[in-house]
Amino acid sequence: MPALWIAHVTVSDEEAYGKYAKLAGPAIAAHGGQFIARGGRFVQLEGKERPRNVVAKFPSVEAAETCYHSPEYQEALSHARGASERELLIVETSE
Repeated sequence: MPALWIAHVTVSDEEAYGKYAKLAGPAIAAHGGQFIARGGRFVQLEGKERPRNVVAKFPSVEAAETCYHSPEYQEALSHARGASERELLIVETSE
């Protein structure tokens, strides 16, 4: 079943986070991920507000998790650490 990779982010260092974004996109695509929302308009109804929200669809939970642990994504993530506060989760869809 497909899965959604959902990230909620507050960026504190735009330059470093830009390096993350430049590397993360190709790493996500290489594992079958397709962005369906990327930093657009949102309405916070509950919980901690994060101004950047990203949703990518993957072929499966396993594909999304493999992407996260891949050397390519971990290299990208090294630029996000210290440059942002993030929550990231993977949710299996019912489709």
